[in-house]
Amino acid sequence: MARSEARPVVTLRSTAGTGQSYVTRKSRRNNPDRLVLRKFDAAVGRHVLFREER
Repeated sequence: MARSEARPVVTLRSTAGTGQSYVTRKSRRNNPDRLVLRKFDAAVGRHVLFREER
């Protein structure tokens, strides 16, 4: 898959403060704000919010 500026790779960091992170891609045109997803944090053992890190 070709890399593009319209769909950059972003890092999602856990808000629980464990240092857990996920890597994903997002559309800057459709979602210009920072991405926030609820994902599983293995260090805590439950789902928490993960916020986009720049």
